[in-house]
Order: sequence, then C-alpha cells, then structure tokens
Amino acid sequence: MSETPSVKQRINAGEIISIAGVSMNATREELEHAANQYDMFSIDGQHSPFSEEELVAFCAKAEALDMPVQFRIEHTRHTYLIGRYLDLGPTAILVPEVREEATVDEAIKYFYYPQKGKRSWGGTARRGINKRPDRLEYAAWWNDYGVLCIQLESVDAVINCRQLAKPAVDLVNFGPNDLAFDIECYHKPPFQTLDECVQHVVKELNGSGVRVALAIPDRADRQKYIDMGVTVCCEPLG
Repeated sequence: MSETPSVKQRINAGEIISIAGVSMNATREELEHAANQYDMFSIDGQHSPFSEEELVAFCAKAEALDMPVQFRIEHTRHTYLIGRYLDLGPTAILVPEVREEATVDEAIKYFYYPQKGKRSWGGTARRGINKRPDRLEYAAWWNDYGVLCIQLESVDAVINCRQLAKPAVDLVNFGPNDLAFDIECYHKPPFQTLDECVQHVVKELNGSGVRVALAIPDRADRQKYIDMGVTVCCEPLG
C-alpha cells in the first residue's frame, strides 16, 4: 500500500491546500476541530511572543494529530537559524520580507540536509524523527517532506519573483499590509493592488513548479483567488 502523499507533495502537485492560522496557546480540542478542516497549521514567530519550549510543545500536539506545522520566523536575517527552528518540530518554514536572492540561497542552505543543503544533524523534537532514526534515511525523507516558503512584501520582490522563487522553494506567499505600505511609497509602482501583484506572480511562476499562497482573511474571497491561480489558502482559525 502506497503512503498518503505529504503536504509538500500535494502542494507541488498543485492541489488546493488550506492552512489554519492558529495560536500556540490553542487547546487540544481546538486543534482537533481544525485538523478536520485544514491541511496544515500556521503559527507566527514574527509578530507574536513565543518560547522555544512552547514551539516544541505545540508541534508535539500537532504531530499527535498528524498535522504539519508552518512557522514564520522572527526576521528575514534569521534564515541562518532555520535548521534550529526545524529541530524544534515544524514541517514548514515561512521567511518574511524576502527581497534578495542571497536570502533565499541562505534559507535553502539551512533548510535542507546534505547534499541538497547544509543543515546540521541533531534534535530529538524533529518532525518524524522517531520513525526514522537513521541519519541518511531521515535526511532523504526530510528533503522530500519539508516545505519552504518565502514571503513577498515589497514591489521589488513581486517584480523579481521569478528570481526569488528558486527550484528548492515550494511556495511564495504575500504580506498584504507591508506590501501595501511599499506600494504607497514606491515611485510609480507597476502594481496598484494586492490582486495585481498576485496576478503578476502567478503568471511569472507558471510552469516553474513553485506554487502561490495567500492569507485570505475573508473566506468569501477564497474562490476568487483560487481562480487567479492561488493554490494554498491561509485562513484564521474560526
């Protein structure tokens, strides 16, 4: 019997994926309810307080429900710590405010194990480590399992999305509010709205294998963005 496809495989195949934005303080009952409706949990380390112990505990609760966790790291410059964050249990990493290819290269380096990357070996809280304690087996499994996402929050990042969306990146996401700030201060921006940015990125990434994600605060807009080409929808838990 073949294994159920992982969320990475489903994302890469272009399936419509639903991600629930949740608090690390969510109860077991809340998470169980969400697990029946969503494909992955998303937690925020950029704008919300957390401790490493809380992250480990949350990821353990999610793994008990067989739910992957996406974690947005605190800052763009913390990409060198991606391996450290992954050792605490997440399945997916979201890197905010990406503008430069060097940031993406560093994220890839520390997200994947050799020979695809340079992630260091270790950590007892890692997703799936109990089932695959062998170093080479786990590394190969992880490189085909973990989900790497970058967030576009500037006009220049949208313009250069094809260069930023390197083959080892699974998803590009948007930071609508910071992107709006950048549009407002950009001299003669080529895009005036989030929708125009989404349409441009979807067109540029067509055929690249990198999928487009979007936080959708109003579920009424979900189908509109799916019709545009968004395949990963992030929604607040409600």
